[in-house]
This record gives sequence, structure tokens and C-alpha cells, in this order.
Amino acid sequence: MRVLSGIQPSGALHLGNYFGSMKPNLDFIGKVEESYYFIVDLHALTTVHDAKMLREYRRDAILDLLACGFDPAKAVVFFQSDVHEHSELLWILSTVTPMGLLERAVSYKDKVEKGIAASVGLFTYPVLMAADILLYDINVVPVGKDQKQHVEMARDIATKFNKAFGETFVLPDPLIRDEVAVVPGIDGQKMSKSYGNTIPLFAPEATIKKLIMSVVTDSKGINDPKDPLTCVLFQMHKLFLNGAERKALMDEYK
Repeated sequence: MRVLSGIQPSGALHLGNYFGSMKPNLDFIGKVEESYYFIVDLHALTTVHDAKMLREYRRDAILDLLACGFDPAKAVVFFQSDVHEHSELLWILSTVTPMGLLERAVSYKDKVEKGIAASVGLFTYPVLMAADILLYDINVVPVGKDQKQHVEMARDIATKFNKAFGETFVLPDPLIRDEVAVVPGIDGQKMSKSYGNTIPLFAPEATIKKLIMSVVTDSKGINDPKDPLTCVLFQMHKLFLNGAERKALMDEYK
């Protein structure tokens, strides 16, 4: 079995990256035949238009991967732009991708609504993601709940290509861990660099403490009963706990 996932170098890597993508992949290393993890710097071009900044983001992202335990001796770690076949396959797949499929992409509409400039690159983002996956005959793609549609679109595109040109691509399956389906940001939305609501993996203690203290909470008193399922702090804290610890913390909310 082959597993793949990527990180976009558009800013400092954060808890959402780690729990939604990096940790599941770390768990796979050594347990599957091949594990691929890469820096999707071509995707980053949809939002980062400063060459110097992009170079810094690429460097920092690869260093963060190594620091988190991605051993190049056990997993394939690389930059997307170093493999030109990603861009080549993007074009080939785009010739069989229906416009209607891309128009239904939730992430495109969401990003535009959040102020990210609409561009052809942003619109065809799912096709490049499909190329990223299909190029390596990937079986499983660990993703957050918000990325599930992109993997499903990759399956749709692969199916359409296979029907037209013969069995060529493996159909990938998304892997979503329920406990980290969506990692919340400090404002309660999905944690994303695009929304400016992240908690970085590596930062001075004072910086991280300040961010945690700014997490959105309700107006209830400290000792009042609360619903852990709607509490942003609980949704963050539980990521670091095992099942028993999570249950014990949940009981304290009642």
C-alpha cells in the first residue's frame, strides 16, 4: 500500500497541519510499503506571490518535516516543483475534467469568500491535487474533513480518464481520523494560514501562550457547566490526549 500527503508552504506549519496530516503519515511510516510526503510549493503559488518569501517558506517547511520525524531513509520526502511530471499530468487530466466538477469545489468558493484572489490556478487547484495523488498510484490519502472532496474529485477524474484511455490510474481513498476531522483555529473556524488563526508548531513559548489565551470562548463563568463539543479549547486540547484522558476532561465540563 502507498500513502501520500502534502503540506503547502504558505506560512509557518501549525497544529492543523500536524494533527490533520503529518501525524497520520508518521503513524504509517514503516507500516506500509511506501510513504510519500512532499512540500506542495506549486499549490502555494495561488496565494504566495513573493519569490523571496516563498523560498523561505519552502525551506522552513522541509525543516519542520524533518524536525517532526519524517526520516528520508524511511519515507520519500520531496518538493513538488522538483518533479515536473506533476505539472505535465495536471494538463493531461485537465483535458478530461468537466468544468462542472470544478465549479462544485467547496474550497474554491470558501477561499474566494475569505478574500483570496480568484485565479485560474486557484480554480484548477483540485486538478493539480489529483495529479499529485494519481502520479504515484496512491491507495490512501490522510486528509482533514475539508479536503475529502478533493480526494473524491481525484477519483472522479481518474475514473473518467480510465474510461477514455484504459485502466491507467489507481483510485485513491481518503483517510479521515474522526478525532481530527477539522482542527479548529483560535477563532473557532478551521485552522488555516489563509484565515490567520493558526497556532504554529514551532514558536517562542510567549508567542504560543498569547495565541492560546486569545482562543474564542463563550460568556459562561469559569465554574459553569459547558458543552465540550462546542468548546474550541476542548477541541484543541483533546488532540493531545488518549481516550481515557479525553473522557476525563469531558467529564470536568459537566
